[in-house]
Amino acid sequence: MDASRTPVLCRLLPAVLLVCCTALTAACEGPGTPGAVARSTAATGPATVPMAAEDLQGAYQRVIKQVLPSVVQIEASRDLGSGIVYDDRGHIVTNAHVVGDEKTFRVTTAGSEEPLTASLVYSYPQQDLAVIKLDRVPDGLRAAVFADSEKVEVGQIVLAMGSPLGLSSSVTQGIVSATGRTVSESGGNGGTGATIANMVQTSAAINPGNSGGALVNLEGQVIGIPTLAAADPSLGNAAAGIGFAIPASMARTIAGQIVREGRVVDSGRAALGITGRTVVDDRLQPAGVAIASIRSGGPAARAGLRTGDIITGVGRQSITTITSLQEALASEQPGRRTTVTYQRDGAEHTAEVTLGEQ
Repeated sequence: MDASRTPVLCRLLPAVLLVCCTALTAACEGPGTPGAVARSTAATGPATVPMAAEDLQGAYQRVIKQVLPSVVQIEASRDLGSGIVYDDRGHIVTNAHVVGDEKTFRVTTAGSEEPLTASLVYSYPQQDLAVIKLDRVPDGLRAAVFADSEKVEVGQIVLAMGSPLGLSSSVTQGIVSATGRTVSESGGNGGTGATIANMVQTSAAINPGNSGGALVNLEGQVIGIPTLAAADPSLGNAAAGIGFAIPASMARTIAGQIVREGRVVDSGRAALGITGRTVVDDRLQPAGVAIASIRSGGPAARAGLRTGDIITGVGRQSITTITSLQEALASEQPGRRTTVTYQRDGAEHTAEVTLGEQ
């Protein structure tokens, strides 16, 4: 998986451990009399700092009490992850890579002593989201509240809730590190290969078991679903403090369609209507995406592209690999008109394409 300079993103059954250091500093006077120092200590030490700490601690505890009952642990035959209660009818939203190819699951809620059974409603790997439904809805099941992703800001304190390493109902803290990231998930080791736009970057340490869980603000609203961790290619392991969550608005939109329609009917994802493969130049460097097949009547076909054409640009973005093409399309909207640059028989051409929907 990758971000700007393509740090590789590894698929885990992500866990989000958001680690943030909060420092409270007291103002102090400059050198002065012992009496002045004593007054400063009395005014800003024992009085102000503990009050601020108590306020923050109280906020954490209120959010945990409010949201934790809406976060569940999901067990498949081989994998373990987390989920968020979507409504009081027992629908639970999670990551597609948590459910994999399986149809039935064991779900442990915060208030249940024994696991409940659940069945798959629909999985949408293109966005790494899925919905399952409890076969029996227990008393007191509480749906989570999803935030407006447009209001998420860098620096916000967030709490991560889920089941890292199988430790159910675990809570950790951190901040929003960045917003609007487009990242790609590995297609191997159980990953879906999805390219997802507008993800929330957090200071979370992503660990197995928290995928599908909740990233929550101090108002008790879910702002994202922890999904990916960055990995350092040189070290071959997870890079600490770089995690990504699917934005809440996207999760709510996709899950809502699945609950109402049983499937995704409006993905909001742009497409060219092709399948392709990465090609390399004479130095064996990635040089574009060759069209392997093209959908009749699709956007690319209507614009005059053909099988064998090599796409090298979409809009202002250079295309060298399948991943870069997916990322370029992820930043576009269906129905938008854009320029596709391509090579045919060694010559460069451009075409105006009205993008379709994936």
